[in-house]
Amino acid sequence: MKATEILKEEHKAIRKMLNVIEKMCEKISSNAEVPVEDLEGVVEFIRTFADKCHHSKEEDILFVALEKAGIPKEDGPLGVMLMEHEQGRFFVRGMSEGISAIKNGKEDAKKIFVENAINYRELLDQHIYKEDNILYQIAELHIPEDRMCKMVEEFENVEKVKVGEGVHQRMHELLQRMVEKYL
Repeated sequence: MKATEILKEEHKAIRKMLNVIEKMCEKISSNAEVPVEDLEGVVEFIRTFADKCHHSKEEDILFVALEKAGIPKEDGPLGVMLMEHEQGRFFVRGMSEGISAIKNGKEDAKKIFVENAINYRELLDQHIYKEDNILYQIAELHIPEDRMCKMVEEFENVEKVKVGEGVHQRMHELLQRMVEKYL
């Protein structure tokens, strides 16, 4: 499997969680009960799978290879992707703040979570589209095949060293529980 195909597969899992987020927000907005543990599970998945695992592979490996292949970081597609990663992190912090506020019984706490979750979902939906349909094609055209093969090994190293053994699988299990409960 090519490096870009691995990233696209991870996007499928992230999109499933985006669908879970949408259903959770609908429930919360209609005053249905959504356990705080489930909200925390969403944030854990995003921070661990989407950010620590997936975005690390992109930012530390793929984007660096693209830059070396002549794709500009500033004023180009890489700069846009990096900015959107940061925007996503901002919304996840807001989701986390909403969870803390819910736990503390604050009046508008659920609204804080929902607004940030919806903004995150909308951002990531279009972000993933751009990566799958534009950026990864640029990578396949500009990064030499031998470098693409080496990236697969580097991705595996991210899984083992940065993320930790078994964490990827645990995140897929968390996702599956959420999918079964909310979709």
